[in-house]
Amino acid sequence: MANPADAVAENVPGPFFVDSTCIDCDTCRQIAPATFAETDDYSFVHRQPGTEAELRAAIHAQLACPTASIGGGDKPAVAEAVADFPLPIAHGVSYCGFTSKNSFGASSYFVEHPDGNWLIDSPRYVERLAREFESRGGIRHIFLTHRDDVADAAKYAARFHSERIIHRHELNAQPDAERILDGLDPIPLAPDFLAIPTPGHTKGHCVLLYRNQFLFAGDHLWWSRNLARLNASRSVCWYNWPQHVESVARLTRYQFEWLLPGHGERAHFDAAEMQTQLQSLIEALTPAP
Repeated sequence: MANPADAVAENVPGPFFVDSTCIDCDTCRQIAPATFAETDDYSFVHRQPGTEAELRAAIHAQLACPTASIGGGDKPAVAEAVADFPLPIAHGVSYCGFTSKNSFGASSYFVEHPDGNWLIDSPRYVERLAREFESRGGIRHIFLTHRDDVADAAKYAARFHSERIIHRHELNAQPDAERILDGLDPIPLAPDFLAIPTPGHTKGHCVLLYRNQFLFAGDHLWWSRNLARLNASRSVCWYNWPQHVESVARLTRYQFEWLLPGHGERAHFDAAEMQTQLQSLIEALTPAP
């Protein structure tokens, strides 16, 4: 629970605040940018919520924070907002919230599908969220993009008897996973779902393409609000940067409109503009001759 005595100095006066336990994961700034802003090391409240929508978003950020570093929402409002999760994005795809400190606040996603629902990466285990998944038909598959963002996947898999899917090179993060991917070729997993190996950030990193509309990108690439474009960074590449750049280029073979990353902001463009954005990123990542 956030401690007012440890609130960071940059917070403006008012009920909402961020304390010094913040790990600068960016979750709150993505969910409630009207309320939260960033320093070089942590988030802070730059403006108190001024509308009901901003208040609800600030409470969503409070609930999603992986370190419980945000205070301010009163108990009845927080209890009511819990029921909003997972938060809808589009066409049966939702953002789970309830991020995990073990995944440094990585985003995870829930896909409702007539042949069985999917969880992409994992939030922390929260019984209220698990009951909501159950009310929507449970979780048949859990796709894990890489070792960093597995969080409480094993607990959700045990609850719903889910099939966990992960690449062999990431298997030490989920050694009892039910389905193991190999190699570098794209792998059809089920109708509408294609796993695409994208080594670079880690050796066995994979992204998931859903219905040629949604790319669940893990830690491979993301939208940067500061650069106002797609981005990938050598500074958070743990395995092989040249392979990472090659993996970004590989995505130009596929069509999608939504980029849903583990870290960084999501992006939505029509398919043609998304290709333009990808090409711009590749140019930015490719050193001049």
